[in-house]
Amino acid sequence: MLDRLPFLVGLRYVRAKRRNHFISFISLTSMLGLMLGVAVLILVLSVMNGFDHELRTRILGMVPHTKIEATDGLVEWEALADRLTQREHVMGAAPYVEQQGMFSAGGRNQGAMVNGIDPDWEDQVSIIGQHMRQGTLAELVPDEWNVVLGSMLARQLGVGVGDRVTLLVPEASITPAGVFPRLKRFTVSGIFSVGADLDANLAYANIEDMKTLARLGDAVGGLRLELDDLFIAGSETQAIVNDLGPGYRGNDWTYSHGNLFQAIQMEKRMIALLLTVIIAVAAFNIVSTLVMVVTDKRADIAILRTIGATPRSIMGIFIVQGMAIGLIGIAIGVAVGILLALTVSDLIGWFEAAFGIKFLDAGVYFISDLPSQLRWDDVRNIVLAAFGLTFLSTLYPAWRAARVQPADVLRYE
Repeated sequence: MLDRLPFLVGLRYVRAKRRNHFISFISLTSMLGLMLGVAVLILVLSVMNGFDHELRTRILGMVPHTKIEATDGLVEWEALADRLTQREHVMGAAPYVEQQGMFSAGGRNQGAMVNGIDPDWEDQVSIIGQHMRQGTLAELVPDEWNVVLGSMLARQLGVGVGDRVTLLVPEASITPAGVFPRLKRFTVSGIFSVGADLDANLAYANIEDMKTLARLGDAVGGLRLELDDLFIAGSETQAIVNDLGPGYRGNDWTYSHGNLFQAIQMEKRMIALLLTVIIAVAAFNIVSTLVMVVTDKRADIAILRTIGATPRSIMGIFIVQGMAIGLIGIAIGVAVGILLALTVSDLIGWFEAAFGIKFLDAGVYFISDLPSQLRWDDVRNIVLAAFGLTFLSTLYPAWRAARVQPADVLRYE
């Protein structure tokens, strides 16, 4: 019977209605604090995971993992592409020509990066074909001077499919009449949307047209490579350049978007740390609750000691009581956090539609909706952290209860 004493008495103290309502209030506050801390931490980490996932799939699905270029341009790029795709980590390769420029239409001007691509090769390194809102990449036919615009870029220019836009590139053409900027008229043949800032500053044209505009002759600007693991892009790029020898150079996605990924990782760690403090405060509220319970139950403790309960059993009673309070709060918090993590995208979408508020503007943030990705290892770590903090918070009050001397308490009873 005495072996079961800590569980029987500890759980009874949890269920009992206390005469001291302040103690009950503190217990409820501790439970709610744990619930709130656990739920919010699960939700926030899920949203940060969602941002991380969107970065990898959307942004890095459009941005090349690795680019290989030659000092004088790549002429026999097909042979080089076949050679590079034989490497262990290279999944695909495609030629490109990049050109900074400014589009103009109807008196509106907007700067953008124009990628000259080969539609037959582009699917190996980009997800652009999966995000075409209007038109297809196949319409980028040589010598027809068609262009595919991002949805926000098209909106800023006020154009749609079939409209004409003028591209001004920052290179001058010398003519007998003087020096003039290089201009070319394009027809909008398609519009894509990936829900990221790339929609506002990226366009695609046929690689042959862009080679003509950039006066590259038979050469292309370089090769874009798709890797099976984007986190080895730096080392793999260096290895490729070393293997190719002098005259080649390379860069990877970390040059253009690495700071964004690092910022998300740092924010995730800092937010997790800060929200863990909320759980810690709620858990250590249990200390106050148990200290007051110990003071209120001194007579009960003394009686239990006189009938044979050991100090260890007394400690167990209050550890069980504190853990019961904590586990209830943690369990409810996990349930609420998982529910919110699975539905937050829909809830935010409904709220935006109902009140006409836009939380994430793609012109400011790198995506336009709030993503969420629940990871069970995060839930496990949160539960273990909350459980550990709760257990630590019960030790001091339980130790104080075990030190109660029956003779000193019962002397005045």
